[in-house]
Amino acid sequence: MRAALAGAYREEWGVVFGTLVRLTGDWELAEDCAQDAFARALPAWERGGVPDRPGAWLVTAARRRAVDVLRRRTAERGKLAEIVEMTRTGESADVTESAEAAALEAVHGPGAAEDERLRLIFTCCHPALPLASRVALTLRAVGGLTTREIARAFLVSEDTVSQRVLRAKRKIAAAGIPYRVPPPGARAERLAGVLAVIYLIFTEGYAPSDGSTTRDRLADEAVRLARLVAAEEPDEPEARGLLALLLIQHSRRAARLDADGHLVTLEHQDRTRWDHVFITEGVTLAREAEAAGGPYALQAAIAARHALAPTAAATDWAAIVALYDRLLALRTNPVVALNRAVALGMRDGPRAQLDAVDALGTPKELAGHHALPAVRADALRRLGRTREAARMYEAARAAAPNEAVAREYARWLDGGTESSTGKSAS
Repeated sequence: MRAALAGAYREEWGVVFGTLVRLTGDWELAEDCAQDAFARALPAWERGGVPDRPGAWLVTAARRRAVDVLRRRTAERGKLAEIVEMTRTGESADVTESAEAAALEAVHGPGAAEDERLRLIFTCCHPALPLASRVALTLRAVGGLTTREIARAFLVSEDTVSQRVLRAKRKIAAAGIPYRVPPPGARAERLAGVLAVIYLIFTEGYAPSDGSTTRDRLADEAVRLARLVAAEEPDEPEARGLLALLLIQHSRRAARLDADGHLVTLEHQDRTRWDHVFITEGVTLAREAEAAGGPYALQAAIAARHALAPTAAATDWAAIVALYDRLLALRTNPVVALNRAVALGMRDGPRAQLDAVDALGTPKELAGHHALPAVRADALRRLGRTREAARMYEAARAAAPNEAVAREYARWLDGGTESSTGKSAS
């Protein structure tokens, strides 16, 4: 029973919470009532079994709790009348299955859960909110992560997370941010912001900014959020492109660490340990999205070329260079340009790689970043200019974000023959 409830929490939290936000306009009340509904579910389901539609049961229970609370708030009589009118499905303590169906469909209609999640995501990711607050609120409100889970994931205090969520809720109320999917004219721009928040969550799980190894809980949640948005925005190739990118990157999770917990670079990973179910789905989505040519779609296409190569040596570097050229045509980006230099070096040799890095110079986006000297070092090593390469590897090691990456550079300095090249490390 606890497993069923845990599954319902993961799948239905956003719908239950979002419904209460829409009906009451009160984010704090919505969270309290959603939590109460899940707490009531365990004993009720132990007595009568798991309902056929757990989400409907939870929405009805949470809404009834909101009615009870609002009855005690004389200042909100007007809002109470609206909600009571929408919840005329019986007043018994137990929520019957027929009442569940009637409640959900009378209030919402078909597609209610999807609409509710979409409203919630767009509201949590509103550009008026600070980015850190958008991330925290999305994980809390949509993903259902607790304050403690978010704090542990980002290695910050629970109080910090609580304050970020609280400030976001207050900003939504003070600024009158509407709880809705944006109108058609603003939707594409706002969707880009939603996808950026999801990608940031994934990146923090896949390659944490504080230098720790990985945080799979965050990466898993980002994949779930990306899947949700892609399902509810089926005509948006960038939503499919982001999901494809995350699936392909996350497919490597089992091969990214060695027996000692150290990162293994892409070219040295055991490809038999990759999740080929994720790869198959990701590659299919990447192919569908590639023609649209958006940034996530093109990054997914690059990831797909890596995923489809049976060995690192068999990678289609010519196709990858062409895809990087398309990415750079969209927007100048030094990180993309550096990755293109690596791909160019694999296609045309180390001289071409070194020339591309030299042409890049030292853009501010890469100032102090370990990847720039690492890519230069790789080209110098392959050209036989070992002393110059050693100096660059030393610079890369000094700038490494964590011990695992530093060890990759130290391996060459200590007499090893292989090194990280600064491309997607793992």
